[in-house]
Amino acid sequence: MSVISVGQAVVLGAVEGVTEFLPVSSTGHLKIVEGLMGIPVDDNAVIGFSAVIQVGAIAAVLVYFFKDIVRIVSAWGRGLRDREERYHHDYKFAWWVICATVPIVAVGLAAKPLIEGPLASLWVVAGSLIVGSGVMWAADQMGRHKRGEDDTSFKDAMLVGSSQILALLFPGFSRSGATMSTALILDLDRVAATRLSFFLGIPALTGAGLYELKDALGTGVGAAPLAVGTIVSFVVAYGSIAWLLRFVAKHSFNAFVIYRIVVGGLLFGLLGAGVLHS
Repeated sequence: MSVISVGQAVVLGAVEGVTEFLPVSSTGHLKIVEGLMGIPVDDNAVIGFSAVIQVGAIAAVLVYFFKDIVRIVSAWGRGLRDREERYHHDYKFAWWVICATVPIVAVGLAAKPLIEGPLASLWVVAGSLIVGSGVMWAADQMGRHKRGEDDTSFKDAMLVGSSQILALLFPGFSRSGATMSTALILDLDRVAATRLSFFLGIPALTGAGLYELKDALGTGVGAAPLAVGTIVSFVVAYGSIAWLLRFVAKHSFNAFVIYRIVVGGLLFGLLGAGVLHS
């Protein structure tokens, strides 16, 4: 039998879709919901399932930003053939995304036993939610929000891409939160920071999902829950992306900061009371 039922897959797919691109930690929320439903958060099959349904959320990004992605990939292809095209920002941006993905891939492979072992604890999630909130608040206050997407550089992409490692090692910190915070510290405006976070997440999360697919299928999760969770994740994530871009255009990240602190505090309380087990 599958360690995750189809009904549970629907719930987890919805949680993944809502939280993947919001700076609130999809991994942290998935682990909390898994714990509440009695699903072992450190089971290899469950970890694999969580990574695979992220592909649904990434597919939503691919669809939502289809025109942008086609433009960037086309510029990259032209640049490979024509030297003059290599001065185009889109050509350089494509290479920046590729290069900025290398650090998280290297750390992910090297630290896999830690990520799937001690660092998978709900205590780590609770602490990371709260600490990440402080980082996000400080970044939003420090940033001057004066640079747009066309002003990004190779340095920006590498620093923002490398910040994804924080979320990889400390579930609850939030990949989106880490990347957006770093971009804000680099003085990108909130919309540019959010879009950069989306683009940098595509190769990293897609690679993680494909890499974990064998574990999800081979160690206790059926094909039906995987398919259902991924589809639900896609549908919900698409709506979440559209909402987030509208939100950050007019608001600060303070609402997310407060929400994360509340969730982190509640999680500490539930763990301390024995309602949830780490």
